[in-house]
Amino acid sequence: MFKLITLQDTIRIPPDTFGNPLEAVGKEQVKAKYEGVVDEELGYVIAVSKVQVSPIGKIIPGDGATYHKVNFSLLTFYPVIQEIVEGDVVEIADFGAFVRIGPVDALLHVSQLMDDFISYDEKQGVLLGKETKRKLATGDHVRVRITAVSLGRAGSSGKIGVTARQPFLGKLDWVKEDLAGGKPEPEKKPGEEKEGAKPERKAKAA
Repeated sequence: MFKLITLQDTIRIPPDTFGNPLEAVGKEQVKAKYEGVVDEELGYVIAVSKVQVSPIGKIIPGDGATYHKVNFSLLTFYPVIQEIVEGDVVEIADFGAFVRIGPVDALLHVSQLMDDFISYDEKQGVLLGKETKRKLATGDHVRVRITAVSLGRAGSSGKIGVTARQPFLGKLDWVKEDLAGGKPEPEKKPGEEKEGAKPERKAKAA
């Protein structure tokens, strides 16, 4: 899920930026430190906004820079296990498909695609179900559930696993087909008339 988080930190204003607008320099320093970071607590940091830099800074002996407190907001994406998300297929391989959810690609393994035997057609670049004849290709829009999350460390981008082998998940076209073909008729309550039907009139006694 996407989150907007408010944080406070201390940033370093380099001497060669003295004289430039403090807010602009401060924002660049915060962006350089946080944007693109993958953190176990924050998740995937997408963007920095609402940066407010304290005009009063401190000087550390031996360092010509000034240090200022700064308040800011981060737009983050934190994948949660069991969360249902939608995304586009960006790559097909013999072992599965990569689905773009938020700022990251999640792995939809062939074993988690559908209840069918799956084959990989390298020439067409699709995953094909043997019995259902359903195809998954690059560009298809899918709905999946997050089943595994491993946020990266030491510069890694992390790993996310998803599944489509549950009701109302998978390629959206498949979901629509299943709903259209297997949706039961709603039960009528006693005395409830069908839409458009006229009520029966009882004949008056002569």
